[in-house]
Amino acid sequence: EVQLVESGGGLVQSGGSLRLSCAASGFRFEIYNMNWIRQPPGKGLEWVAGISSYEGRSTFYSDSVKGRFTISRDNAKSAVYLELNSLKTEDTAMYFCARGQKYDVSGLRGQGTQVTVFS
Repeated sequence: EVQLVESGGGLVQSGGSLRLSCAASGFRFEIYNMNWIRQPPGKGLEWVAGISSYEGRSTFYSDSVKGRFTISRDNAKSAVYLELNSLKTEDTAMYFCARGQKYDVSGLRGQGTQVTVFS
């Protein structure tokens, strides 16, 4: 079964940090570009970051998170990560990892992990 399972979300004060993890299974992980997307309360899906396939030599970020978030991958563990630093209240959202091309919010994704930032 093809599956993505996110973890690592939580409640954090503004300025704090979190590290999200996504465990993939059921497909050949290393050949896929991977993304993190998010959905703020009452809003639509927003692409946040992407990493290229294989060695993950290329990473991409939305303007809203550039310089604060870092995406990485570990193909040996079939995992993708998102390091969130300098968190802001507007980063509050359900975060999903997703399989797909850069900017794609329609690909296979997991059940999500909630990040709530309070001031």
